[in-house]
Amino acid sequence: MNMFVWTMSMDEELAGTFAFLKRSGFDFVEIPINTPGNIEKWTRIGQQLNEVGLGVQACTLCGSEHNLISPDASVRQAGITHLKQVIDCCAVVGAPILMGPFYAGFKMFTGKPATADEWNWSVTSMREVADYAQTKGVVLAAEYLNRFETYLLTCADDLVRYVEAVDHPNCRAAFDTFHANIEEKNIGDALRTCAPYLVHVQISENDRSTPGRGHVNFNDVFSVLKDINYEGPIAIEAFGPNPPELAAATHIFRPMFESPEQLAIDGLAFIKSESVNRVAGAERKSELIAS
Repeated sequence: MNMFVWTMSMDEELAGTFAFLKRSGFDFVEIPINTPGNIEKWTRIGQQLNEVGLGVQACTLCGSEHNLISPDASVRQAGITHLKQVIDCCAVVGAPILMGPFYAGFKMFTGKPATADEWNWSVTSMREVADYAQTKGVVLAAEYLNRFETYLLTCADDLVRYVEAVDHPNCRAAFDTFHANIEEKNIGDALRTCAPYLVHVQISENDRSTPGRGHVNFNDVFSVLKDINYEGPIAIEAFGPNPPELAAATHIFRPMFESPEQLAIDGLAFIKSESVNRVAGAERKSELIAS
């Protein structure tokens, strides 16, 4: 479960939320690490998660001051340094995967398609970051976004080409159904394209509400996940009116669910239902073939 419906900074007291998520049946949480540096804070959060028996993955992004495709080499270096600090936090909190669109500055646009220089700057920078991540036992999972949020990677083909260009075992792919629903002609085919490098999946509805209540083709998503024998983490990502700064950034102007708790419970029930239905369906198919 992504923590964005409760927090953007992880500065709040969240032990009760962690306990609620564990009681509700979640295996892990996906936490934002956007302000690294306070190692004690992330160590404490890791301890809280251990106490309730929750696993953890992490997510982050880069702002203009850490833009890996900036023409300014000092900005790119600042981005590399920033991501290494985020990785340090991942290591102490216990997150084996750091996912996000950190290959470029979030919502930074030139009004033109990505250039060869921008591509190469990002690939070269990411290779250095992946080298560092490897020493900390962290895998980077790059996530493509829709065209309104980035211009470097906006589809599955872009993402796979990028991962292959970085060519590092600690740089892999994440898949977010919200962005794929906008950019892909066939969401199942897009997911299958990412399959060789896929280490993280975010289940997110077209309007960022409770999964299963919008028009994302989750039938294809879960069918492909079963077909490719995906066994990695699956996180629910949604956004609501709180925190206000995050609602502004994600353009959420009306309530998308009754409460974060309702979202979590209903979202998890939906994922379990989709997964169970496919296992049951496969068993029925096998019985029919056998008979």
